[in-house]
Amino acid sequence: MESYLPLVSENLRSALWFQPEMALTFGTLFLFVIDLFWKKSPRRVAYLTMGALAVLGVAAWLLARQPDDAQTLFNGMVANDAFANFFKWLFLGAGALTVLVASLGKDFPSQRIGEFYALLAAVVLGMFMMASATDLLMIYLSIELVSMVSYVLAGFRKGDRKAAEGSLKYVIYGGVASGVMLFGMSYLYGLTGTTSILELGARIQAVQAASGASLAATKIALVVAIVFVTAGFGYKVAAVPWHMWCPDVYEGAPTPFTAFLSVGPKAAGFALALRFFHSALAGPGSGEAGLADALSGIPWPAVVGVIAAVTMTLGNLTALGQTNLKRLLAYSSIAHAGYTLMGLSAVSGRGIQAVMIYMLIYLVMNVGAFVVVILVAESTGSESILDYKGLARRHPLAAVTFAIFLFSLTGLPPFAGFAGKWYLFYAVFERIGGPSGVWYGMLALVGALNTAVSLYYYVRIVRAMFIDPPYVENPEPIRARVGYQLILGGASAFVLVFGLWWTPIVEWAGASLQLMR
Repeated sequence: MESYLPLVSENLRSALWFQPEMALTFGTLFLFVIDLFWKKSPRRVAYLTMGALAVLGVAAWLLARQPDDAQTLFNGMVANDAFANFFKWLFLGAGALTVLVASLGKDFPSQRIGEFYALLAAVVLGMFMMASATDLLMIYLSIELVSMVSYVLAGFRKGDRKAAEGSLKYVIYGGVASGVMLFGMSYLYGLTGTTSILELGARIQAVQAASGASLAATKIALVVAIVFVTAGFGYKVAAVPWHMWCPDVYEGAPTPFTAFLSVGPKAAGFALALRFFHSALAGPGSGEAGLADALSGIPWPAVVGVIAAVTMTLGNLTALGQTNLKRLLAYSSIAHAGYTLMGLSAVSGRGIQAVMIYMLIYLVMNVGAFVVVILVAESTGSESILDYKGLARRHPLAAVTFAIFLFSLTGLPPFAGFAGKWYLFYAVFERIGGPSGVWYGMLALVGALNTAVSLYYYVRIVRAMFIDPPYVENPEPIRARVGYQLILGGASAFVLVFGLWWTPIVEWAGASLQLMR
């Protein structure tokens, strides 16, 4: 009996600092229950929306009370550090914005909006765990929690063929990616004897040192394992070649959830990838050398750089021919995953900071862009770029704010997207003087060329809104709800203010670089 006391004591201690996740767990159940009680209430949507915001608010209050010092919880299964807390704030912001947008729109009938809020809270919980996981099994479970609930929400529209098709593709690709990732994790465990990513780096070094005649086979097994695990991360961030599900899912899913899907799970995927590569694969030394050694001598930063270059190029080139705004923003999201991978490939604190800054800014500008898509689709019943012709005369606020978001997504000054891309490129520029400078120079060049390509299809939308005549003669003005206008105004103000004064974001990200290793 006494042998169990230390374990019980450790779990009780961990539970004290696991309160935000516990709040989301019980909050999900709470939303399901109140959804049953308010089935026939005339103010059902308002009550459920307040309930969902209250759940996220309680989680935010508990998160604000987290300690500053980094520590592991539940015997090393979960990390509680500033790095994880940064992303958790981002997830709560994405969840709150999605709740507000969903409550204003027509994508969710009132009798089903309670289910949506409860499932959304479950996804936020899964993303919390993805940002904190320090064990291979916990990584897998957290990804599966986010993925399985996302499959349901992607096909939330009953009787919609596009939603059914997108959800089915999501399930198929997600199931394959999860299986491949789990297979790679089994290889890592078989080679090292541990599932803790905090111990993997040293174990991998020891395995390679003791391999003797079987060194070649060990290196092959290590490479296969890392590639398979990377497939799971690549699927979550929609990086090439794990991106095929993205356009159809984005088009078929309810647009508020599409907006959430484009930023929340993507940010969680990057948080998980950063923690894995900088904790599990760091050798005894630090920086690029230790990481490369842990990968059997293969220059993995260059491999990630190639994936980044291919991802941003394919995303941008495919977006050129899109006329459906949701599909265009889907391919744009793939391209932005490529830009963000530049920070991961830099293998430095600056690269981690750049990813964190970019994900925060991307959350605001991309959700803002999707709000305009929702606003126009509710008025016209269409998501085609043709219906954006003459939008400046039909709804000036929507046109102006959409232009701000699009220029920010391009990375032009004086918008916040410029600050985000500047730090990504700066992280790459810092590495040009190192031993792999040629690789980083080529990556920076590809990134700059892709930015120019993205400007073309973003400006095509701006031209349609401000220059092209309306698609139909004498179109009716678009009337938007006050809530939409407040969200657009707030998001555009964020993009403009932090495009000129980004010091608070940079300092917050810099202070959040405390990462369990």
